[in-house]
Amino acid sequence: MLKLLQLCNKAPFPANDGSSIAIYNMAKGLIDNKVKLHLLTINTKKHFKPDSGVPVAFKTASNYASVYKNTNTSVWGAFLNLFSSQSYFVSRFYFIEFESALVKLLHDHVFDVIQLEGVFMAVYIPIIKKHSQAKLVLRAHNVEHFIWDRHILHEKNTFKKMYLQLQNKRLKQFELSAMAKFDAIVPITKVDAEVFRQLGYHKPIFTCIMGVDVAAYQLNKSVNEKAKTIFYFGSMDWLPNQEAVTWFLNNCWPLIHKQLPEAKFVIAGRGMPHNLLHLNKPNVLVIENVSDGKAFFQQHQVMVVPVLSGSGLRIKIIEGMAYGKAIVSTSIGAEGINYTHQKNILIANEPIDFANQVIALLEGDDKRKAIEKNAAEFSQQEFDNLNVVDSLVKFYKRLLHA
Repeated sequence: MLKLLQLCNKAPFPANDGSSIAIYNMAKGLIDNKVKLHLLTINTKKHFKPDSGVPVAFKTASNYASVYKNTNTSVWGAFLNLFSSQSYFVSRFYFIEFESALVKLLHDHVFDVIQLEGVFMAVYIPIIKKHSQAKLVLRAHNVEHFIWDRHILHEKNTFKKMYLQLQNKRLKQFELSAMAKFDAIVPITKVDAEVFRQLGYHKPIFTCIMGVDVAAYQLNKSVNEKAKTIFYFGSMDWLPNQEAVTWFLNNCWPLIHKQLPEAKFVIAGRGMPHNLLHLNKPNVLVIENVSDGKAFFQQHQVMVVPVLSGSGLRIKIIEGMAYGKAIVSTSIGAEGINYTHQKNILIANEPIDFANQVIALLEGDDKRKAIEKNAAEFSQQEFDNLNVVDSLVKFYKRLLHA
């Protein structure tokens, strides 16, 4: 039986944002594929989730343990970091309490594979190598410095831009240095896999898209869909999501509202910034906390993903397709998904084109329903979690015997 330690920088349950969904579904897939799993996570102040809320069955099967830490950024912390050589993006995830919990786990158990959920957990590589002979694997949710490269291009504040450029330069150095220490990298998309190759990584790479429990996305027929509704659903404390919504509001929504005055745009997600939370635009509704994600998806017709920066996979597109939603996305937003434009999703990168694609779905019931049907079928073929993680487990077994 494969013995695996999963190290995370965010508590995965409840799985209510992209990264926690990716972590939780991976853990579930590993358990369902008979892997002996231990999951150790940082439980941050920003995304705090009490251990008492984790289902007992999952907690037992994953040997779940968390260590609390306030990893929030601060003006003072950002200033002090200027006198350091480390990236502030990374350094705040290292603390002695987590190191102690990790060392104890490595002393008590022998693991075949230690899977780090994201490069920020690479701050613990020296400790891991000191206490374990396990294969060390990076599950790369993104190429982190690429996210900031793209975001910095759109930053208007000169001083903030200079600070972010410094921090991202350090982040890139850290990411490249850490990359060389892994025995394998498991990116979520083929696009990121190619980036890692271009960055000089020559050891094994296995692309493993995020899987979902497709059966859990069957819709409740008693929930009615609201006509002429557009929605954006994501973690709104993530800068690329804020950037995406602002771009859509400024460039696309006026065109849609003019053509379809009755249409409504709903923005939803945790960590809503002040400027969006107090937005006052006609037919625009902002919801900070969605109590029932499934009902929310089902109640609204057209999903938009106007993402301009970031790397990796937009988990909400995976969920949207699983729910059978008609989606309009930018190319960057749909990066990593083996989609077919005009069949199971619509792709547009310019404001007028993006707005027109949304309008076409709102006005054309037949087109929208065809996209919805194709999206649901595509999800069943591509994203079934048991099969997705089974392929990863087989890769790990080959890696151990290489």
